[in-house]
Amino acid sequence: MEPHSVERKLTAILSADVKGYSRLMDEDEEATLRTLTAYREVTDSLIHQHRGRIVGTAGDSVLAEFASVVDAVRCAVEIQQQLKARNADLPAHSRMEFRIGINLGDVMVEGEQIYGDGVNVAARLQSSADAGGIFISGTIYDQIENKLALTYEYLGEQAVKNIAKPVRMYRVLFDEAATLSAGQSVLRQAQHERSTSRDPVTLSQSKGDQKRRVGTAHRTWAAVVVGLVLIVGAVVVVRYLYPPPIHTPQSEIRNQEEPAPALPLPDKPSIVVLPFVNMSEDPKQEYFSDGLTEDLTSDLSKISSLFVIARNSAFTYKGKPVKVQEVSKELGVQYVLEGSVREIGDHILITAQLVDGTTGGHVWAERYDRPLHDLFAVQEEVRRKILVHLGLKLTPEEEERLQRAYTPNLEAYNDVTHATESFLRLTPADNAQARQLCEKAIALDPSYAVAYALLGFTYWVEWAALWSDDPQALEEAFALAQQALALDDSSPPAHELLGIVYLWRDKQYEQAIAEEKRAIAYSPNWFSAYNTLGGILNLAGQPEETIALAEQALRLSPRSLHYLPILAGAYTLTGR
Repeated sequence: MEPHSVERKLTAILSADVKGYSRLMDEDEEATLRTLTAYREVTDSLIHQHRGRIVGTAGDSVLAEFASVVDAVRCAVEIQQQLKARNADLPAHSRMEFRIGINLGDVMVEGEQIYGDGVNVAARLQSSADAGGIFISGTIYDQIENKLALTYEYLGEQAVKNIAKPVRMYRVLFDEAATLSAGQSVLRQAQHERSTSRDPVTLSQSKGDQKRRVGTAHRTWAAVVVGLVLIVGAVVVVRYLYPPPIHTPQSEIRNQEEPAPALPLPDKPSIVVLPFVNMSEDPKQEYFSDGLTEDLTSDLSKISSLFVIARNSAFTYKGKPVKVQEVSKELGVQYVLEGSVREIGDHILITAQLVDGTTGGHVWAERYDRPLHDLFAVQEEVRRKILVHLGLKLTPEEEERLQRAYTPNLEAYNDVTHATESFLRLTPADNAQARQLCEKAIALDPSYAVAYALLGFTYWVEWAALWSDDPQALEEAFALAQQALALDDSSPPAHELLGIVYLWRDKQYEQAIAEEKRAIAYSPNWFSAYNTLGGILNLAGQPEETIALAEQALRLSPRSLHYLPILAGAYTLTGR
């Protein structure tokens, strides 16, 4: 008879308890129990939101496991930040401060429970941690050292009870770093008022309180200005969005006789995708040609060895006769891709040509007559032709990310394309229509990450624009961003949305900034991520970094006005 086999697995273990819990219970049992119950609602909810699983609770302690060490540490930071905010409203002697330890280790599994040294090390880290602090093991640190916008203090190798070898320990440093100037403090206070007026924890009190807080949404002028700036950021963001074209070309603003200034070429191959022309008789098919332009721009933007002009500037040429060599000079790129689209029944006719803007010579041209369901295959072929003629190769990671961006369901794709068009009109009715279309797309393809991200943006804009008194709108946006990332963790719009929600939920500046930087890492040429990151850095008291970003942002979109208000705000905050 074979011996019983024990199931084992490698997992990230989070162990938490309350520092000084016995003293709190001794002083006031009922009040302590009420506070613990309320705080446990926060911890349990955050564990669930970060894809963790609670495997044990006893008294004031919590034991949870995560498949991802990044999720475990993010969860721990959010727990401490949210509980710190709650504790601020309590007298010092009544505050309930958790201490958290996190370890990555091999554990034994029995039913719903986990056992072994991996769990014991997490518990020892927790008992060593400061009140309100987080200690992680060396195995965790090795996995996340460069993946999160956090800093760590090495505490050395520590001998701990019942563990044979010393444990490498690190303290996670996540408190806000700098004291703001007077002007920055005004902005933070305004944002705090906005955050607490829609804080889901506060709003859990009574319907009367909810309506009263929503009713005070006039807030200060600074909060309104900040809200408008971030709405602009969201508008530019979604699914590598179809931006509304700026109808006044730059050439009409400056002296008509003055030649357009030529921008220097980047130090790597550079390209702009001009809006494809809709050749269909139905002007309503415009969304289809815009969609093809957007998708090609978005795909190319993810390639780190290529410089790609943002769609915001590219679309300023829409519907206008252009000379390729002038476009090349004005945007500072060597190559220009242009083409046309015509939909005929269940077929599409697509033409595309790549031109060297510095010489005016044609590099490549092709005409495609394909069934409509071959749209994505055509897009991929055009992209590959461009890479071949520019002498570029995708990294394996870039290849994988590009494949994950699409849905095999053409109807779901069309729904999201229409939803994007509606969303950008920024009215309550259009926002509602965009939401319905996204929900339909998700029903058709539940794995379509882009649809979840765009759906999340409809909830966030509804909250930011005060179109609804739904206290859970911001939480819906958060949950949808998380769902999008669960399906595609390299989705730039999902990271962008998550960063914006982190900002407005609880002034979680570090998490917000980290998410925007992830969006840029996954799409290095994505102007909107620079735009939104700049706005968040201003709010976080780091306007110097916003100014440093400006050169890259304005180079990616030289004909766009979106970054200028954010840059102006950064100059104001630095006294310039």
